[in-house]
Amino acid sequence: MADVTFEKTMDLDSEAPIETNIAATLNALPHPLIRVNDAGNVLYANMAAEHFFRISANVLAKRRLVEIVPFGSSLLALVEQVRERMAPINEYGVDLGTPVNGSNRVVDLQVSPIFEVPGDILIMLQEHSAAKKMDQQLTYQGAARSVTGLGSMLAHEVRNPLSGIRGAAQLLEDVVEGEDQALAHLIKEEVDRICTLVDRMETFGDLYPVQREPLNIHTILNHVKKLATSGFARHICFSDEFDPSLPLILGNRDQLIQVFLNLVKNAAESIGKDTSDGEIILKTAFRPGIRLSVPGSGEKVTLPLEFSVIDNGAGIDSDLMPHLFDPFVSTKAMGSGLGLALVAKIVRDHDAVIECDSEKNHTRFRVLMARHSET
Repeated sequence: MADVTFEKTMDLDSEAPIETNIAATLNALPHPLIRVNDAGNVLYANMAAEHFFRISANVLAKRRLVEIVPFGSSLLALVEQVRERMAPINEYGVDLGTPVNGSNRVVDLQVSPIFEVPGDILIMLQEHSAAKKMDQQLTYQGAARSVTGLGSMLAHEVRNPLSGIRGAAQLLEDVVEGEDQALAHLIKEEVDRICTLVDRMETFGDLYPVQREPLNIHTILNHVKKLATSGFARHICFSDEFDPSLPLILGNRDQLIQVFLNLVKNAAESIGKDTSDGEIILKTAFRPGIRLSVPGSGEKVTLPLEFSVIDNGAGIDSDLMPHLFDPFVSTKAMGSGLGLALVAKIVRDHDAVIECDSEKNHTRFRVLMARHSET
């Protein structure tokens, strides 16, 4: 299959050589995996790589990388960058389509050096994962703005009649008694609730550029934690996993507080009020080499700063995950479904990305942002 050599030792729990076990493990991976040396020759390819490139592993092992990827592919430059920096790099949304393996084969690349063998590089391909996430960000943005006209219409056409209804209900409440007074009070409460919903929807119509300034994300997260522990999340244990070396970001303080306060509030509601071991983790980290292709352009956006809100609540239903940031989609029985849609809009307005991974007892919302540059 290739020129890779494995040490002929035995696995204590198996009669098969380690060589066989490693090959079987790599072939079981669903993602194409290839190894190249410093001359650009393919040394190894797993079965998924055979299917992707539509070439057998034996033939791949006789080819050079430049012969199996499109002419001028960014993968070639990426391999050289990894070899020079001796550090892994991820790049998303790269088209490796050729006449042999088919057109429009958009993949995410994970390229890493093999430290034990200087010059050798390991390349893993993942089709349609992060590239699809970038498309989802645009979908979330479009979905959020799809209610812009509705919000404006409600603000102008509904708020005035609602004010009249509320005023009439308040007058009735002062002159009636018993059950009639309770009904008048109910009308006032429902009118107030509708007005609040209209106000929230109207925020989607704000198309002005976001006013941004250099900010320390840890100051924002600490403020959010203080607000949460003083109110709705006072029964929950908070943990910080901050990287103090992170650079500043360029953002709007009030809007970012709104984003993370909403995420923390959702986490607290997922944990519930009756849980004694509820925990929310606020985490910041630097992820070098994270680059995304912006759909519709050839630009690469570098988003190395990762801010996460993690909880051990009940998790999110898998059926809701693809529509989590759509307006009017909510995991709560009485929810409006506008909270996460507004979060997605604010994040996108900051040229950032939001992702979510969820399973029982572990839900993680992750915001990826660029660092602030003085230029």
